[in-house]
Amino acid sequence: MRHTLQGLLIAAALATAPAAAQDKSKAQPIPEPPPPPPGFELDPAQEPQVTIRKRGEDTVEEYRIGGKLYMLKVTPPGGKPYYMIDERGDGKFARQEAHDSGIRPPMWVIHQF
Repeated sequence: MRHTLQGLLIAAALATAPAAAQDKSKAQPIPEPPPPPPGFELDPAQEPQVTIRKRGEDTVEEYRIGGKLYMLKVTPPGGKPYYMIDERGDGKFARQEAHDSGIRPPMWVIHQF
């Protein structure tokens, strides 16, 4: 029975392959995004700046906003990347294995000196 089910799945995949190829030929290009609203300008100082460096065997990506380092992404050779994040802005970095911790506290900048 297992071989019969596998055969049916393969036959179904082969039968739908030409239909999928035809659908791709009917695809249209994505339109250009609309322009920003009037009076809206991007502040280049608020854009993140990324610097990529090699430290020994590791590749380190440094993320800065306004010249302040807030996150490092370390990619070891043949390994899974991990992140070092300055969550409080005090220069102390904590390691996170994944970028998404699942916790979403509000983190707005109210005032800067």
